[in-house]
Amino acid sequence: MPRPPADDPLPRGPLPQDSLPQDPLTRPRWRAACRALLAKLLAEFSYEELLRPEPVPGGYRLALPDGPEYRFAARRGAYGSWQVDPESIRAGERPADDPFEFVLAARRLLGLAGDTSGHLVRELTATLLADVRLAADALSAAELAELDHTALEGRQSGHPWLVLNKGRLGFSATDAARWTPEARTPQPLSWLAVHRDLAQYRGVGDLAEAEPLYRAELDGEVLARYRRLLVDQGLDPAGYLLLPVHPWQWDETVLPLFAPWIAEGRIVLLPADRDLRLPQQSIRSFFNVTSPHRHTVKLPLSVLNTLVWRGLPTERTLAAPAVTAWIHGLRDGDPFLREECRVVLLGEVASVTVQHPYYARLPEAPYQYKELLGAIWREPLGGYLAPGERGRTLAALLQVGTDGRALVEELIARSGLSARDWTARLLHVMLPPLLHFLYRYGTVFSPHGENAILLFDERDVPVRLAIKDFVDDVNLSDQDLPELRELPPAVAEVLLRAEPAGLCQFLHAGLFIGVYRYLAPLLERRLALPEAEFWGLLRAEILAHQARFPELAERFALFDLFTPTIDRLCLNRNRLLLDGYRDRPARPHAAVYGQVVNPLAAARVGLPGPREGVVSPAP
Repeated sequence: MPRPPADDPLPRGPLPQDSLPQDPLTRPRWRAACRALLAKLLAEFSYEELLRPEPVPGGYRLALPDGPEYRFAARRGAYGSWQVDPESIRAGERPADDPFEFVLAARRLLGLAGDTSGHLVRELTATLLADVRLAADALSAAELAELDHTALEGRQSGHPWLVLNKGRLGFSATDAARWTPEARTPQPLSWLAVHRDLAQYRGVGDLAEAEPLYRAELDGEVLARYRRLLVDQGLDPAGYLLLPVHPWQWDETVLPLFAPWIAEGRIVLLPADRDLRLPQQSIRSFFNVTSPHRHTVKLPLSVLNTLVWRGLPTERTLAAPAVTAWIHGLRDGDPFLREECRVVLLGEVASVTVQHPYYARLPEAPYQYKELLGAIWREPLGGYLAPGERGRTLAALLQVGTDGRALVEELIARSGLSARDWTARLLHVMLPPLLHFLYRYGTVFSPHGENAILLFDERDVPVRLAIKDFVDDVNLSDQDLPELRELPPAVAEVLLRAEPAGLCQFLHAGLFIGVYRYLAPLLERRLALPEAEFWGLLRAEILAHQARFPELAERFALFDLFTPTIDRLCLNRNRLLLDGYRDRPARPHAAVYGQVVNPLAAARVGLPGPREGVVSPAP
C-alpha cells in the first residue's frame, strides 16, 4: 500500500494494537444486551406486523412453528406501537433472553430467505457487540447531562426503530474498536490529492473556490507540505484537489478499486493532518476535536449499516453546497424563521466528488460502487451557539443512564419546570420551523433523532432547533407551488419530489413515529406525563402554528397532518423481506405495509385503552 515519505513528521495511521481498549465482552453484559434486544425485536416486529401476538390474560402469546410459545407483557401506544417488558419474556416455561433462538424459531413465520437469515445473524451479533461496548463504561443520567454534543454522540445506543442498528457490515472487530462512535477514540484522517480530471469541487460563498477551504481546514505548514510532496513526485499541485479519506476506506476500497489512477499518479495518498476527529452516530461523519472551529467532514464508507451502504452519492455530493445556499436563502429571507425561530441550518458548504471512471459508465451496477470517494464539509455547531447554550441531538433524550434514569428526566429536573411545561417547550422549539418550511415552501427535512439537534439554555430548557443533513434528507412537494418554480438548476435536479401525503410522512415517520413514539411513553413511565397528553400537546402546537398563519389555510389542507390514518412505514420489514442484503442499482426506500391510526386526528387525542392483554411494564 502506498505510504507517505517515512520522514514525514505529521501523526497518522491507526492506534497501535496495545492502545486499544480492553475487551468489554463478558457474560453478564452479553446476556443483558441480548435480553434488551429481544424485547426490542418483539416490539418493532409486532409494530410492523411481521409478528402478530395474540392477547391472553396477563400479556401476549406468540406461537412459533419451529419453536416454543413465547409470552410477554407489553404496553400499547400511539401509532399502534408496542413497549415490551424485557423481564417478562418467556419461551415455554423458562425466561427468554436469546434473540438468536427466537430468529431461528421464527424464520419461517417471518418469511426469511436463506441468505437473509444468514446475514441477519451476523448483523445481529455485531449490533449486540456494540451494545456491550456501550454498557462497559456507561454513565448515569446526571453524567450524561454534563457532556457536550460531541462527547454525547459516543454514548448513544443507535436508531430506536431499527433492530439491527449497529451492524456495520464490513468492519472487523478491530475496526469497530477504532472507528465506531462507541469507541470514543479520536483518530487522524489521511488526505488524498486527486487530479482535477477525476475530481470536481463545489462550494458556496467565500468557499466558491477550493483554496480558501484548504487554508481554513489545514495548518499552513501542512498545506505547504502536501504541495511539496506533489512537486517532489513531478506533479503540479494546481492540477489537484485535496480531500480527507477514511483510512479504512482507503485500504478496503480506494486502493483496490482506483489502482489504475493511483499507479498513474492521478490519485496520491498524503499524510494525515494534525487534527484528531471523532465519528458521529452515522460513523461516516467526523467532528474535529483538535480544532472545533473547523468543519465536520462527511466521508464515504463502504460499510452496510442501517439499511444502506454508507457511501456518498455522486450527484448529491456535487449538489450539497447548492442545496445549502438555497435552504439558507429561504431561512434568511423569512423573518419568522430568521428572527423568531432562530433556526440553525448546519450547511454543507463545500464538497469534492470523485467518480470511478468505469462504474460511472455502468448504471446497472450496485449503487455502492457509485459512492466510493469524495468529501463534504459541514458547518460545525459550535459557531452558532449563543453564550450558555448547549447542543444535544434529539436522539440523546432517549438515553437511559446506569441509574435507570433517562437523560430527558435529568434535564427536566434541572430545568425546574414540570414535565408538561418542559415538553410543551420542546414541541414549541421543534415544530414551528419544520411546519413553516412545509406549509410555506413545500419543503421538508427528515428531522429524525440524529438530524435534529436541540439547543438548551443554562437551565437545560430547549430554546432553539438546529438541523443537519440537507442534501440526503430534504424533499420537495410535487405540486405547482409558486415558491418552488424558480429553483436553481443544481437543486431542482437532485432533490426528490413527493406527493403531499409523502411530505407529511417525513414528519410522521421521521419525527413523530421515529422519536416521539418512544419519548412519549418514556415521559409517562418516568415522569407521570400521560402519553395521551403528550400527543394532545403536539396537536395543540400544530394548531397554534396554523392559527398564526391563516393565509396558508390551503396549504394546511394540502399537507394534512390530521388524516385519520397514515401509511405504516416499515424499516425492519425492508431488511427482512424486501431488499434483504442484496445489491441494487439504487438505494432502498422504506417499505409500506398497511396503515396505522393517527393519534393527532381526533380533537381529543385517544390511545388504546386498557384491555385484556395490554399490560404496562414495571417502571
